[in-house]
Amino acid sequence: MKSKQTRRAATSVSGRQKDFAVFSQEIQQSIHIDAPMASFLRHAAHRFLEFFACDSVEIWVQRQDDCLCCKAERPPGESLTIDAQQRVCRGTSIDACTESRRRRASGASHVAFPLVAAGETLGLLQMVSREADFFPPEDRRSCEGLAQTLALALVSRFAHAALRERIKELTCLYQLAQLAETPAITAEQLFGGIAHLLPAAWQYPEIAAARIVLDGVIYATDNFGKYVHRQSAQIVIGGQPRGSVDVVYLEHRPELDEGPFLDEERSLIDAVARQIPVIVQRREAAEEEQRLQEQLRHADRLATIGQLAAGVAHELNEPLGNILAFAQLAEKQPGLPRQTALDLDKIVGASLHAREIIKKLMLFARQMPPQRTMVDLKHVIEEGLGFLESRCAKNNVVLKRRLSPRVPLIPADPAQLNQVLVNLVVNAIQAMPAGGVLKITTSVSNGHAVLVVEDDGIGMKPEVLQRIFIPFFTTKDIHEGTGLGLPVVHGIVTSHGGTIAARSRPGRGTRFEIRLPIHGRDDGVPGQQAADAPVPYECPKDG
Repeated sequence: MKSKQTRRAATSVSGRQKDFAVFSQEIQQSIHIDAPMASFLRHAAHRFLEFFACDSVEIWVQRQDDCLCCKAERPPGESLTIDAQQRVCRGTSIDACTESRRRRASGASHVAFPLVAAGETLGLLQMVSREADFFPPEDRRSCEGLAQTLALALVSRFAHAALRERIKELTCLYQLAQLAETPAITAEQLFGGIAHLLPAAWQYPEIAAARIVLDGVIYATDNFGKYVHRQSAQIVIGGQPRGSVDVVYLEHRPELDEGPFLDEERSLIDAVARQIPVIVQRREAAEEEQRLQEQLRHADRLATIGQLAAGVAHELNEPLGNILAFAQLAEKQPGLPRQTALDLDKIVGASLHAREIIKKLMLFARQMPPQRTMVDLKHVIEEGLGFLESRCAKNNVVLKRRLSPRVPLIPADPAQLNQVLVNLVVNAIQAMPAGGVLKITTSVSNGHAVLVVEDDGIGMKPEVLQRIFIPFFTTKDIHEGTGLGLPVVHGIVTSHGGTIAARSRPGRGTRFEIRLPIHGRDDGVPGQQAADAPVPYECPKDG
């Protein structure tokens, strides 16, 4: 087999010059090949090795603070197998890399040419042979021209790569913005859609996968699984970390700026991680606006119902009082037939029941102002529970108290507070037909005495929970309830300047929280609408 020198001697000078021209054109044409920079450098090193028939070719390219090195090497012997390798020397200059390589290549024939374009040194081309005097002077002069051509190709590649990455970045962000503006889109569709947009914007989309983790919920592409490389950015909303954006490669790729990822890809994933909080906050603001609008509508409905209830109560009070008075007078007449006496007794009973309903309507409409005194909330609760403990025991309900001794006296009507407690406790008992646990808790929070009544009963559906304070709405059977218990509770609490909120979940129970001001509230103090606000459907927290 011929040696390298013999092969090279067989080629004429004019033929070599012609080959150099063809090789230079090949380098220029490679600018337009759509391939990553790493692939371009491996291809260039490979072709230089083939063209000069030397033992190794190394191309160094300076990228910011790192040095990217691509090496093509022919193993010892006459084998035509070429091994192309690539590495990134972090925080290392080209001079340091080439000097180190030059020391390792001591005793061999080698040439090195700087890659210079527009007065800027981009890198270095070095070729090594195990044979002495392998590179004749004419090859050296021609290789200087090839090095300049390669430098120009690198400049063009850098520009093309930067433009390509910028286009991908802008396309991804534009599609993300379009997705975020889609009306009535669900969180699954939105964040899952963003995850599916990301792989196409990375250098190796065919092996890329992505996921978004937000508040513990994962939105990922279908191929997301065991990965080799990962690039991640944290999602921070309101100063609190709430998740991350992750793009991964499922197969190994050579190192570039950040592992196999580009600096432009780092910028893009950071931009996406900054956009997601904006989208989340916008969605939360829209949901809050919708909730406030519903509160206003609910408050308006309750105000209308209250006015109607007050008017009806006033109109019915006088004729109802006459019916009751005349029925009681008729009962006192001597010699009444037995059936007539029974009928009159029914009239009196029905009239008293109707008067109680009117009284509740007036409480709901706040037409019966509370008779306030300084009240010990703990004493009122203990007194009210004294009458309810036997009923709890009869229904297998375990009553648990946790009444804080720190709750001060509050200005309130003790009779009306007792009515609030009785209504809530009775409702809780009825919500636990098979028995359960009823918790009564008091505390102090932000200038308010807080009363919590919580059961682990059957709970309520959202559509039921939204209507519990509307008069005459009830889920109970006929003769089991009038639908005025909770509206009366609402009326009493709001007449005291307080608020009431409920949370419920089917099968998990219901929790009512009442907040009463410790120092009272002047009439007309802002915040009255808050007392009339609808009760949001929420899931009770575990524990």
